[in-house]
Amino acid sequence: MWGLTVAVFHLGAALLISARVLLRPRISPSARLAWILVIEAVPLIGIVAYLLFGEVRMRRADKQRMADVRAALTGVWKPSPDVVTAPPDYAQQVIAACRATGGMLPVSGNRLTLLEESDAAIDHLVGAIDAAHSSVHLLFYIWLPDTSGAKVAEAVIRARARGLTVRVVIDALGSRLLARSELWERMRASGAECVRAFPWGNPVLRALVQRLDLRNHRKIVVIDNRIAFTGSRNCSDTAFAIKPRYAPWIDILIRIEGPAVRELQGVFLQDWMSYTGEDLGAMLEMVPAVADPGQIAQVMATGPDQNGASLPDCMATLIYAARRRLTITTPYYVPDEAVDAAIRSAARRGVHVTLVLPERNDSLTVAAASEGYFRALLRAGVRITLFRGGLLHAKIITVDGQMALIGSANLDRRSFDLNYEVNLLVVDDDFTAELDERQASYVARARRLTLREVEAWSRLRRIRNNLAAVAAPLL
Repeated sequence: MWGLTVAVFHLGAALLISARVLLRPRISPSARLAWILVIEAVPLIGIVAYLLFGEVRMRRADKQRMADVRAALTGVWKPSPDVVTAPPDYAQQVIAACRATGGMLPVSGNRLTLLEESDAAIDHLVGAIDAAHSSVHLLFYIWLPDTSGAKVAEAVIRARARGLTVRVVIDALGSRLLARSELWERMRASGAECVRAFPWGNPVLRALVQRLDLRNHRKIVVIDNRIAFTGSRNCSDTAFAIKPRYAPWIDILIRIEGPAVRELQGVFLQDWMSYTGEDLGAMLEMVPAVADPGQIAQVMATGPDQNGASLPDCMATLIYAARRRLTITTPYYVPDEAVDAAIRSAARRGVHVTLVLPERNDSLTVAAASEGYFRALLRAGVRITLFRGGLLHAKIITVDGQMALIGSANLDRRSFDLNYEVNLLVVDDDFTAELDERQASYVARARRLTLREVEAWSRLRRIRNNLAAVAAPLL
């Protein structure tokens, strides 16, 4: 009798949750189907999994506060007309897609510098903080209390000793080791204003109103409203102490001077004001051009509280713009259907497409899901190379030696739907050539994956990979 009651109750609950899945906005048909299969096929666990991870739930008050902050900053966000430039014809659709997603205009007059792959990039960042005169803003998903992390923390403390205003944002999960360390307490004791994004608190209670796995994945440093740094590089050693077996972690870090600094400052202020309630809109000052004409750059910030266009829209538009050469570097390849189809389409129409991935991935699930896409990519003519020099963590897309998209976002569902990300579209031949050269260095340290090798994989491996790829909408 009890067994029948439980079965009827579960059936009713599963039907109700399945109806909720079917009524949800902003979800792809494949994701709907995947969740319904999980809910119906895995008793109770499927329902609980969906309630915890199936929807991008945020507390209504938090979402409204973020919307209010964006609205308040919009009034002062428009850049000076003298740095807003008409982009080349080949970039116009890509820029329009990025503007529809992030709301920011492209600005010219920038000088971008691609920093070293090694820990010397952190030394460059520390030097810039030590040369600061008024303010230092830092936001990192992962900030470790290792050698590099300690160098930046000590630079923060020195900046405070000189009387500078210092604001620090870290992600509560990604930087949990720093938040528990002496370095964090010393930065706070020095007078640096330190905030953790998305602290868990009581996870059981928090799970009732908001997803537990929302993360601020951005990497932004802004100094004196005149210099900024962004890219894929976290504040840590390349040895990456929390996952040393995959080391070194290979990233990119970009130094930016010019009007684009103001756009990155705006993203930082948007986060800071949302987390603290402090109104810092007056800090969004115009930043003059440093080069003529300089490099065109467009900042694009994305997050799960925003509606409308999306990061994959921008990536797909950029990929479809390719006419000769497309090179993509990403550590995690679990794209949505549109981005994956755009890449295969580019190869089929004769574009030389190279996809650079790490041979050893720090996530077994993501690695299996990625392999589930390989056969179709290779059959379309995509060249897949597997980096052997550590965990390749850089996120770069370059097109025809003319345009590039760089930043914190991976080609995966987490970056598309759950994380707060910041990316930079650059329209400039010289800088894109530098990025192509950096990616060529990755290819030189990689091996070519062939269709014959993939088709020789065991049936068990292919079943595992295809199951993981089917489950990709849930990842």
